[in-house]
Amino acid sequence: MTAFPVAPVPTRLPSPRRVRLMPLVALIFFSVSGGAYGIEELFSTSGPGMAILLIVVTPLIYSVPHALVVAELGTAMPEEGGYYHWVKRGLGRFWGFQQGVLQWVCSFVDMAVYPVLFTSYLQSLVGAVAPGEHVLFRLGNLQFDLNWFICAAVIVVFTLLNLLGAGWVGESSVVFAVVCLVPMLILSVIGITHLVSDGTNPVGSLTTGSDQSTWNAFGAGLFIVMWNYCGWDSVSNVAGEMENPRRHLPRALAVSIVLIMVGYLLPTIASLATGADGEAGWRSWEAGAFSAVAEQLAGPWLQITVTVGGMFAAVAMFSALLASNSRLPVVLAKDGYFPAWLAKESPRYRVPIASVVGSALIYAVFCLSSFTNLVIFDVFLTNIGILLEVAALIALRLKEPDLERPYRIPGGWWSIGAIVASLLAVCAWAAWQQYVESGTQAVTYGVVVVLGSFLLYPLLARRARRIRGAALPAQTRGGAADLSSTAS
Repeated sequence: MTAFPVAPVPTRLPSPRRVRLMPLVALIFFSVSGGAYGIEELFSTSGPGMAILLIVVTPLIYSVPHALVVAELGTAMPEEGGYYHWVKRGLGRFWGFQQGVLQWVCSFVDMAVYPVLFTSYLQSLVGAVAPGEHVLFRLGNLQFDLNWFICAAVIVVFTLLNLLGAGWVGESSVVFAVVCLVPMLILSVIGITHLVSDGTNPVGSLTTGSDQSTWNAFGAGLFIVMWNYCGWDSVSNVAGEMENPRRHLPRALAVSIVLIMVGYLLPTIASLATGADGEAGWRSWEAGAFSAVAEQLAGPWLQITVTVGGMFAAVAMFSALLASNSRLPVVLAKDGYFPAWLAKESPRYRVPIASVVGSALIYAVFCLSSFTNLVIFDVFLTNIGILLEVAALIALRLKEPDLERPYRIPGGWWSIGAIVASLLAVCAWAAWQQYVESGTQAVTYGVVVVLGSFLLYPLLARRARRIRGAALPAQTRGGAADLSSTAS
């Protein structure tokens, strides 16, 4: 009896985990906020009354308009690379390139903040990890201490998580959200109970004092709170890994706006129970002050609980934003601007390994104290990206009125006009306030980065055209071969 060889059955790899609705909400939450941790400085800068007002008003003039733009464009073009594709399709390749490169460069300093924030909370529990406390070696002006190595360890752990795909990052973000929000919920209950029992008016003072005008308090606070309310478009970069993005994205954005605003409002109102003066009073609040507030309200147990929550918030924000930012080099590589190997995906998890790991290495370098002050141009570049997205929205409404838009901003051109006016006014005010606060330094950094990107485009665009030109004949021959095979 002759045995016929049996062809091996090809191994079918499991599909990567998709980002579902609740993990999508968690990803947006950590891309924008991460909870009230870090918003404390708003109160010592603008006063309690103005701070509460800004927490409520800023979403209406900044977050909601941007989220509406993201909802329409994100559901019309749910592609990997999100806002890069929106701007490229609406405004052309040049502006698409600027959007991708500028936002990726912006992430260098933005992403370095979160591991540093993690160690800042950790040092309140373990003083030995403070910057400069244990210097291991130096390279020129760069100092490699225990603090930096902890930052690097955080980056390694969450880079490995990202290599499993955006789906796993989203699932873990749900767990991190619970860990971050529960301490703030406990603080809120205890603080509000103190306010009610003591009969204290938490917003008895509108500004920091008689020498600060209402207008100055609003302007200075708006610039701070904008950083805590930006990033609604970040999650669009992993749209290709979402489960039903055309349905889930608008819902997730709506839920996230409410969750983030309440997440800022309740703990800060509760924390005002500590009064204005003293170590935990709002006049002395700066980033991380909620730990001292928690200790005054309930003792060391709540201080430790809030501190651990802040540590998890920092690493969860890093993880969520790494998933988003690491997709930008991928889409730029697919369009021929960057080397093709940056877009190569792992066969099992379909994750761009080189882009994720390469981005993480850059962020580790920027965790060095010499670079962290560069965060001053973060909001500047972020707002450039927002305005490009608004311009793309208008261009696509004019050029492609029949483009399928599962979510369409209601109210027609009147609503779009209001969105443009609101975002343009807020972004212009932020640029002016940044100039007032930092002088020419912030403007210089921002202009240098933008001009560098402008000058880089002609060089990389020439390369991209060559690659597209070489690929076109091959695709044509492949198409002809397919037709010939079909005919035969």
